[in-house]
Amino acid sequence: MRIYLAAAAVLASAAVMPAQAKTVCTLVADAGNGKVLKQEGDCATRVTPASTFKIPLAVIGFDQAFLKTPHEPVLTFKKGDPDWGGADWKRPTDPERWLKYSVVWYSQRITHALGEKIVTEYARRFDYGNADFSGDAGKNNGLDRAWIASSLKISPEEQVAFLTKLAKRTLPVKPEAMEQALASMETFPIAATGWQVKGKTGMAYPRSATGTFDYARPWGWFVGVAERGKRKIVFAQLIQDEKKQADSPSARARTAILNDLSALLRDAGTP
Repeated sequence: MRIYLAAAAVLASAAVMPAQAKTVCTLVADAGNGKVLKQEGDCATRVTPASTFKIPLAVIGFDQAFLKTPHEPVLTFKKGDPDWGGADWKRPTDPERWLKYSVVWYSQRITHALGEKIVTEYARRFDYGNADFSGDAGKNNGLDRAWIASSLKISPEEQVAFLTKLAKRTLPVKPEAMEQALASMETFPIAATGWQVKGKTGMAYPRSATGTFDYARPWGWFVGVAERGKRKIVFAQLIQDEKKQADSPSARARTAILNDLSALLRDAGTP
């Protein structure tokens, strides 16, 4: 049965999705029974996961005991680490802060500690996209940037399939690894519903065959899990700008899907 969005939510989504951007895919599903609550656009084509890869990487890090708790280990910025995230990336960082501020060098500490073989094996067990951590061709940089407009690619459908396993706690890892990863993720309450969303943004610029970046057409992701009691909803939102804009496409993707979720969870009569 088709679910109609409330008019207010439609207007709110339009306000945060300007004409210079297109929604590539919106996909929302019930993790318990697999029912698709909303699906629009191309949800099957793979693109870079960008920083949404931090969700499976957190699960891997906790399963391998490199990560201990949402607040351990605390790691420090070193000269030469990626710093384009500004001052927030130069402060001591724990798993919770890593996910909130999307600190790239913290991801690299994990991948380098575990190695390409282990990370690749987990990605294959998770059915996480193409599980390709080779990096840029001929540059041997997979542990530094495979997930950032490079070799690792995943579709919104595959994101939702992975998140369904995480929501149901059925990934092939220790149960506490999934619990700690979810506990470390940023929370976004949906007002007046009782639902709590755990999600992660991701943004990256497409690359041409010559390796140059298209700074005018970045992708913006927001993916995650919504939980209330025993009910669990999983979702993926992917947009792509068609013209250079001042704000982040991932922030707009987050706002749009949270508006959709607010309407869907009310209009569907979710218990």
